[in-house]
Amino acid sequence: MSHCHDEHDHHHHDHSEGAAHDHTDDITPALQNHIYEQIDFSAINTLNESESRTGSKIVQKTWTDRLDPEPELKSDADEQLLMHIPFTAQIRLHSILIRTSETSSAPQNLKVFINQDNLDFSTASDLPPTQKLDLPQSNDVQEIPVKRALFNTVRSLDLFFEDNWSHGEEDETRLSYIGFKGEWMKLSREPINFLYEAAANPQDHKLPAGVGERMGSNIGGAGGRDGL
Repeated sequence: MSHCHDEHDHHHHDHSEGAAHDHTDDITPALQNHIYEQIDFSAINTLNESESRTGSKIVQKTWTDRLDPEPELKSDADEQLLMHIPFTAQIRLHSILIRTSETSSAPQNLKVFINQDNLDFSTASDLPPTQKLDLPQSNDVQEIPVKRALFNTVRSLDLFFEDNWSHGEEDETRLSYIGFKGEWMKLSREPINFLYEAAANPQDHKLPAGVGERMGSNIGGAGGRDGL
């Protein structure tokens, strides 16, 4: 997303003066190590959302829009939500940014899973998470740190909001912003392609009968190399 670059480009300031403290100065530290462009927004999938694609939309909010009340993700049939968020790079996750509310519909616990495919509610309930996080009730954006050693090679995250602060009395869970902080490394297929080429089948380079022997004798008995 190009506007993420805009946010970074416009907020390099000299803080030595210490006098005026405007909005851009406030958000500069928060944008450090902000993971945004590396999220595959189109592939985000949220189970039990009351309105289609709102899970993706709250992740797609920029830092500037973090306090906007809409769009808001709401659960449908019960209080549980399960979000699958893939990345286009390999992430070393530091923390999860989340804004809920001070109401009983705020999620209370979050189970985080890494690199899972096709996780459903039943599996998420039974499978031990990579880490379980306690979430506060707050109208502010909360930064929830994770155990970094467990999140060094993240290609996707599944966020399982299992319950809310109503303790079973409120079926609707709501949250309005999710973001991530960490480091990322570009995924590249070049080393894989190189390894495949290096391990090519010798039969692919088979020479006509007798050619290899003649080549070998001409280069001092070194045995020749395929393809020369």
